[in-house]
Amino acid sequence: MYRPAALATDTATSESALLHVIEVLEREQAYRPDLIVFLQCTSPIRKADDIDRAIEHFIESGADSLFSATRSKGLLWRSAGPWAESFNYDFRHRKREQDMEDEWRENGSIYVFKPWVLLQEHNRLGGKIAVHKMDYWSSFQVDSPEDLDLCDWILRRQGQRARVAALPATIGAVVFDFDGVFTDNRVLVSQDGAETVICNRSDGLGLDYLRATGIPLVVLSTETNPVVAARCRKVQLECCQGLADKAEELRAFAAKRGLSLSDVIYVGNDLNDRDCLTSVGCGIVVADAYPDVRALAHIVLEHQGGCGAVREVCDLILEKLGGPWSPKGRTC
Repeated sequence: MYRPAALATDTATSESALLHVIEVLEREQAYRPDLIVFLQCTSPIRKADDIDRAIEHFIESGADSLFSATRSKGLLWRSAGPWAESFNYDFRHRKREQDMEDEWRENGSIYVFKPWVLLQEHNRLGGKIAVHKMDYWSSFQVDSPEDLDLCDWILRRQGQRARVAALPATIGAVVFDFDGVFTDNRVLVSQDGAETVICNRSDGLGLDYLRATGIPLVVLSTETNPVVAARCRKVQLECCQGLADKAEELRAFAAKRGLSLSDVIYVGNDLNDRDCLTSVGCGIVVADAYPDVRALAHIVLEHQGGCGAVREVCDLILEKLGGPWSPKGRTC
């Protein structure tokens, strides 16, 4: 369904576009929805359950329309000729912000309404109006390049917090695959057949900080190339390579240390990591992991393999533990 050019100008209202949608649906499909949920792209920050909770509140409250908002605590003034006057409080009897009556600032994120409200009022709001309460950090709108930068930072921070929350409450061990996690999954082959890989130096410092927590760290790899063991020696990691079955070795590793697999974190990137990812309490994959294993992961990292993915895992765990921790031994 395309919006007519007349409804796509800078001055066209959202209501005009919504009315067009209802008209086309009724004319071409003989369909009118029970309710309309309108999300404005200029208010992009929502928690995962905000839309569902807004709809639930709308239905349970018996409202005809609903808007999302955050509590306003401001002491507001407006122009009165050349001077100013307070209008939501009496400045002669100043209140503390926490004692102000409930006031709500519409944040433009979510609107839910019955079609008749739009058809009769030519407005997204009308009849009995309810409010869906959202927090301060979910209530920023994009009206300038600076707003876009701020919203990007907030969304990234929310993603970071969600990833930290997905880690086990008790972290018994961290187990890493090697190729595609410590490396970018490429291999450099010389004319005499020697193979080398590219790793990321920042991983080493992150591992130093993580090792200082006392959490056991180990690399499990099917790769037989000695470069795996060489890199693990460099960053002081226990290494088991040339494995036919990583999942079996993972279970043996946990049993030997008396660990529950539910307290283990596994970091991988490809199909041969599937069993390990699904058998632990938290499966993590790098940003460029094979699509079929991304779907199995509790956490998808922002960094690709060999490009700081291991450092990101270390930073997430250290944030979960509340750090800071001092690195011991060599770095990088």
